[in-house]
Amino acid sequence: MSADAVFTGLGIVAPTGVGHERYWAATLEGRDGIAPITRFDPGGFPVGVAGQVAAFTAEEGVPGRLAVQTDRWTHLAFGGAELALRDAGVDLAELPDYELAVITASSSGGNEFGQQEIQKLWGQGPQFVGVYQSIAWFYAATTGQLSIRHGLRGPCGVRVTEQAGGLDAIADARRALRTGSRLVLTGGTEAPLSPYALVCQGASGLLSGDGRYRPFDPAAAGYVPGEGGAILVLESAAAAAERGARVYGRLAGYGATFDPAPGSARPPGLRRAIELALADAGLGPGDIGVVFADAHGAPEPDRREAEALRAVFGPRGVPVTAPKSMTGRLYAGGSALDTATALLALRDGVIPPTTGTSAPAGDYELDLVLGTARPAPLRHALVVARGFGGFNAALVLSRDFAV
Repeated sequence: MSADAVFTGLGIVAPTGVGHERYWAATLEGRDGIAPITRFDPGGFPVGVAGQVAAFTAEEGVPGRLAVQTDRWTHLAFGGAELALRDAGVDLAELPDYELAVITASSSGGNEFGQQEIQKLWGQGPQFVGVYQSIAWFYAATTGQLSIRHGLRGPCGVRVTEQAGGLDAIADARRALRTGSRLVLTGGTEAPLSPYALVCQGASGLLSGDGRYRPFDPAAAGYVPGEGGAILVLESAAAAAERGARVYGRLAGYGATFDPAPGSARPPGLRRAIELALADAGLGPGDIGVVFADAHGAPEPDRREAEALRAVFGPRGVPVTAPKSMTGRLYAGGSALDTATALLALRDGVIPPTTGTSAPAGDYELDLVLGTARPAPLRHALVVARGFGGFNAALVLSRDFAV
């Protein structure tokens, strides 16, 4: 039996749609999910627009007892997990609970919950701080809550590598399958739209100064943040076949690096991550039908990404897309959402567009898919992500798998 890791369930909770088919239809249409922030008054903050998941409320998908114990970031993961398990058609009660795992990613943790409790501390006193402050903000809270809620007693973990974290978590899920697990809930969500969170993000200087998100555009001025992400069901191919599951695709290859020190003779970190992922998949650059870009939306990070893609694939050597231009940059949830989007692209043989960008800068030499979706006979897709501070990750997805 094969040790392949295959995706059998997608749970998308995104600004452009809750549920993978709603999200996918909006993405192919190029529908913009970025709008003025409504969760609080954004006046005086670094950015006034964001990708918000307006179609999701905790009351709809989270038991009241858990809603008051957890942050919105975890609520979004609860919703994504329910959708993913339903999509996978799996009855967890029929499977050995110690062979079921949870590995997710987080970048900012439960910042909205944390802000509320800090305000109580300073405004009312320590006796008014809720007991759940000690756990709701923590990066591993979503993993732990999903494990408890669904009775998943196998390996559990969390990756905190900012935008790269979604891919790193999925790779860790594959590792869990190789060491005895049969099914893993994985991916990531994010909810970084509290006042406290926006102040923290503004310190990077990379938020869009004009409220527009234009990856690889000559006028790119930074990115727009967003909330949401995707939770996915990853299974061993043998386990999936045993229960007759429908498969979206296979995790064929993975690579992760850290940026080299300035002045180092080592090649750029993102390029090395891509090369490692291709080698892990046993594929060459010519086998990749589309790249889902990290697409930072700021001039220098975009230039470095374009250089890495050009070094691996050649000038305009592969179609590149950045559907996150419609949702905003979701941090740990972003690369998980890109992975789900790439699997849908493989399923339907179509590359979703990048919006907001008029044309890529000429010296980038990218074949950026703009305006409308592009039909393409896809077999393999590459998803890349970079985390603030030097993290790089790359994931190769394939329609080909065997049992």
